[in-house]
Amino acid sequence: MEPAIKILAGTDFHGFKPAFEALAQKAENIGVNIVILCGDITNFGTEQQAISLLSPLSRLRVPVLFVPGNCDPPSLTSINLDNIRCIHGSGLIHVNFAFIGVGGSPKTPFNTFLEMSEGEIYETLQRSLKDLDDRINNYFQKILVSHAPPKNTKLDTTSLGGHVGSISVRRFIEEYKPALTLCGHIHEAKGVDSIGETLIVNPGPSKQGNYAIIDISEGRIDVKFHVF
Repeated sequence: MEPAIKILAGTDFHGFKPAFEALAQKAENIGVNIVILCGDITNFGTEQQAISLLSPLSRLRVPVLFVPGNCDPPSLTSINLDNIRCIHGSGLIHVNFAFIGVGGSPKTPFNTFLEMSEGEIYETLQRSLKDLDDRINNYFQKILVSHAPPKNTKLDTTSLGGHVGSISVRRFIEEYKPALTLCGHIHEAKGVDSIGETLIVNPGPSKQGNYAIIDISEGRIDVKFHVF
């Protein structure tokens, strides 16, 4: 039997605490298996601010996985609070899915908090894979959690028409073929796209009330966008 999972995904909170409170309530009401946050928890804030923002999610009885965004301090990579875990550069198995994470973004003109070279992004993704046992890694379907979208998709297209996603995230998708990639970063690029058999989802900025519910069952992936 194919594994099944219900995911609540949010991204780009930029320090807006009501969004965390709303998502925690939605997760409880809907009965999801896991909550995924794709970065920009803070808006150039501190680790302590991030912990405070994430605190409404700590009451949930399901895992909350996140990666930091480019507007988050690098120290967020070490946060592990009860059910809340950062998976930047690490892997985790839940409901027979292998979650792999990379936060931050490729270099920008704005010198934000957490930017990496493409080489560093790819090395972080490889470290996530190595964090999983090879047998597990090969057996379970992969779900990639990335702040930056892959290069040259609908989800990395800015309002000016430029593609600003990560070459290394795209390379990883093409090489390892995760079933699903969740990302954010480009606020105006809410939606879905695909690379090969990998579905890619940007839930849209949660600071503006956006989130997505993703159901994976019997090999099918169903995505519904919502606003709280």
